[in-house]
Amino acid sequence: MSNIVISGTGLFIPPHVITNEELVQAFNQYVDLFNERNADAIAAGEKEALSYSSPEFIEKASGIKARYAMYKDGILDPEIMHPVFPMTEEGRTPEMVTMGIGAAKQAMEQAGKTAADIDMVIVSGTFRQRDYPGMAVEIQRDLGIEGFSYDMGIACSSATFGLINAYTALKAGTARCVLFVNPEFTTPGLNFKDRDSHFIFGDVATAAILEPEENARTEHAFRILNTKQFTQYSDNIRTDQSYADYCFDNVPEDRYAFKQRGRKVFKELLPLVTNFIEGQMADNQMSASDLKRMWLHQANVNMNMFAVKKLLGRLPAPEEAPVVLDEFANTASSGSVIAFHRYNADFESGDRGLICSFGAGYSIGSLLVEKI
Repeated sequence: MSNIVISGTGLFIPPHVITNEELVQAFNQYVDLFNERNADAIAAGEKEALSYSSPEFIEKASGIKARYAMYKDGILDPEIMHPVFPMTEEGRTPEMVTMGIGAAKQAMEQAGKTAADIDMVIVSGTFRQRDYPGMAVEIQRDLGIEGFSYDMGIACSSATFGLINAYTALKAGTARCVLFVNPEFTTPGLNFKDRDSHFIFGDVATAAILEPEENARTEHAFRILNTKQFTQYSDNIRTDQSYADYCFDNVPEDRYAFKQRGRKVFKELLPLVTNFIEGQMADNQMSASDLKRMWLHQANVNMNMFAVKKLLGRLPAPEEAPVVLDEFANTASSGSVIAFHRYNADFESGDRGLICSFGAGYSIGSLLVEKI
């Protein structure tokens, strides 16, 4: 049975940057307006006054310094506090498709593949702008690919689970070359009025080409040695949005926004992650110290450093577990693939690394890879 490789990756970066300083300025203006407009209710104890955010708070809590966004102005308007953009409707290309195609073309170019070489497209992301027709089918059409495609997702592990689905399809012989696309248009799903989470997400898209090793014609290829997945139910990271919401009156505004209990996530998820990785290493007769690099999920720098220190028994050197969330913020499921795309050029044949995601679900997914 053929070995499967990741033979190319791509990264689409949106046109706008929002710094912590810009975000905080808009948020604090919103706080002033809210407290002023609700002064009587606050004085009567009927509402709680809002508190300022700060760039220092954001960076200390998360490691985030900035984020990319498809749209900027509405986010920074204290009277709006959400991205403003045209509604998705028939005849208009959704942002997720535009972003996904941008990343896909890069991946195809790096792998030396054309549309004629690909017969399967997987689009895996945390959010979807439209339930049907599928984003994957639209991307497939626009790229001129024949074959089949589908959408999937499992929140923070959508990227690694999508890569693993591509891998298993190739192993099973149901595809000869797979385009994996991971568009994360996250900013519309964030409550920019919430001090504890207004800074978290950024927009991005990643993509990859997977194929049998004997078909790969690129110096960028990484052999997939092992894959592993795990899920355990938790609602500590959630959104309550539903296709049935139009049936209900007085739907709360925050129903559509991302919510999390950060301390519980930190306490519960990290032991699952470290045990998961240690188990995968043991299954492959390795230890974490045998890895040249861990391309980890990019949600919180403190979580990553805690996990890597536990796995290595020491603090990692920067190149051992590279951080991209300072530039990109939390990009939902894309962070580990961004890190892989950005930080693998120094690998030599035989060097090994781990692409690993973890988060909402709870879900954990990882791919052990080796430079060919």
